[in-house]
Amino acid sequence: MPKLSVIVPFYNVQQYAPDTLRSLRLNARPDFEFVLVDDCSKDETPAIAERAVEDLSKVAQVRFVRHEENGGLATARNSGLDTAQGEYLTFLDGDDWLARGYLSELVTAIEELGCDFVRTDHVQATGRARTVVRHPHGRRGEVMNPRDAILPADRSTSVDYAYAWAGAYHRRLLDQGLLHFTDGLRTAEDRPWIWRLHREARSFAVLNLHGVFYRRGVASSLTQIGDARQLDFIRAFDEVVEETAGDREADRLLPKAVRTYCAIIAHHLGEIEKFEAPVARQLRTMSAAAIQRMPQELLTDVLDTMDLRRSAKLRRLRRKITSAKVTPTKDTPSKAAA
Repeated sequence: MPKLSVIVPFYNVQQYAPDTLRSLRLNARPDFEFVLVDDCSKDETPAIAERAVEDLSKVAQVRFVRHEENGGLATARNSGLDTAQGEYLTFLDGDDWLARGYLSELVTAIEELGCDFVRTDHVQATGRARTVVRHPHGRRGEVMNPRDAILPADRSTSVDYAYAWAGAYHRRLLDQGLLHFTDGLRTAEDRPWIWRLHREARSFAVLNLHGVFYRRGVASSLTQIGDARQLDFIRAFDEVVEETAGDREADRLLPKAVRTYCAIIAHHLGEIEKFEAPVARQLRTMSAAAIQRMPQELLTDVLDTMDLRRSAKLRRLRRKITSAKVTPTKDTPSKAAA
């Protein structure tokens, strides 16, 4: 059994894949396994990955998976999970890269701590600029209960730092069904995943490691594209709220889930001009429906405690829903007329 499996999905990243693959080589060990998943790329990415397999196979174990249809990041990661054989697992996106020796440090740390999973900081790379982004949990190198890191509701916590590639995970979590992503999600795929992990796993720790370089501002990234795939965040957060509502500590945890959902809706409404016109209309409609689905009493409490700018957007949307319900139509007489 390999000590560590690194799952790397690729999709149309021919410009960046060589850097990603080069960084894997600088982290290779004979007991490491690299699972490369091409999600039906239309450019030269598959050829680049296939050439790298031969080179990487000299220094590590390598598996190459090729999708016949594009399924999105969540589906590609799931293919990697189904293929991976490692005792520990981690992820890397096909346009990001690793510092030399980072993976060995990561494995050493999780083995010494003996916990279910560890989380790390990362380096955000925007052009030539580099910024260290720290995990929001302050206690480092200490094994903790993941549930205790979900709250408080009004602050950034572990579940808001959802990057799957910022950490490593023991195989027992895979065996327990906690590492797979919701199939087909095109964006926000990490959100239901990180919540499930923190509700169901037994132990975790945060490390002072920042060897993952996360490339921002990539033109092909979904965060830069205003098409309908961006709206999958609705499906993702519906799942977070639904699963948290069924948790044994729903009264304690659900306010955090609803608050985060509201914040994400407000964020997208605040950037609505980046969406194509039909998608913008769809965003408003789907956001209004999402607000209707939330526990209304809890939603009122959440809006009362959010900052005014974001809560105002959501209150306006909520008022439109209420007005639409009570405004009589030609076929529906008002209560007075009745």
